[in-house]
Amino acid sequence: MQLAFLGGGNMARALIGGLLRRGTRPEQISVGESVEAARTALARDLGITATADNVAAVENAEFVVLAVKPQDAAAVLASLQPSLARKKPVVLSVAAGIRASALERSCGSGIPVVRAMPNRPAFVGAGVTGLYAPEHVGASHRAAAEQVMQAVGEVVWVPSEEAIDVVTALSGSGPAYFFLLAELMAQAATDLGLEPQAARRLAVATLHGAGLLAHSSDGDLARLRAEVTSKGGTTEAAVRTMEAADLRGIISRALEAATRRSRELAEQFGA
Repeated sequence: MQLAFLGGGNMARALIGGLLRRGTRPEQISVGESVEAARTALARDLGITATADNVAAVENAEFVVLAVKPQDAAAVLASLQPSLARKKPVVLSVAAGIRASALERSCGSGIPVVRAMPNRPAFVGAGVTGLYAPEHVGASHRAAAEQVMQAVGEVVWVPSEEAIDVVTALSGSGPAYFFLLAELMAQAATDLGLEPQAARRLAVATLHGAGLLAHSSDGDLARLRAEVTSKGGTTEAAVRTMEAADLRGIISRALEAATRRSRELAEQFGA
């Protein structure tokens, strides 16, 4: 499959690197990127073709990844309509907030569109991506999108476009929540007398190890938590304090706020 990327930023680099590690050849990938320094770095570091000409980038592409800023997406796609009409590639958008209907209008008639919401751990091949496609997008096109995004981690299909906003709040923004918790844990331990560097290392290793443990299990998070929480022990004392402070409500309100903001951005960029 010949692939083209529109935009050569961090997520595009992560995807290209993942695809190359999984056996895609450099000559199968082209990138349209307006910044000269970024084009030079892409060609040097990844061995792929990078050009300032988006038309040239998508000329032979069977699959196009839209990885530009949301405010630039409509103009970039509209300028490529004649090229897209000739080959009719799958267009997969990792541009946050732009609805599939808006993408389809920008691409022109008959172009299959898939939306993706990856997250930052994709940079180290440990991401998870929510995928959505309108009903008229066929199975082969969905499979191609899944194959591309699996290059940087797991994929989860969602049945409605509204669910992508929840994915954005949960896994798209989610790494920041865990980083914040680890940061606060390290600071609290430092305030209690632990040396700051040791506190940070312990917090980071705990974050990493807990994630690995959860990922290798059956996914029952409540059971995993219960297994660490001995009755009358230190963990129970800490968890009770968090529950008394309404941690559950805080998390619920935080995800509601992120979901709401995702929908506001969709209205802004997807009109």
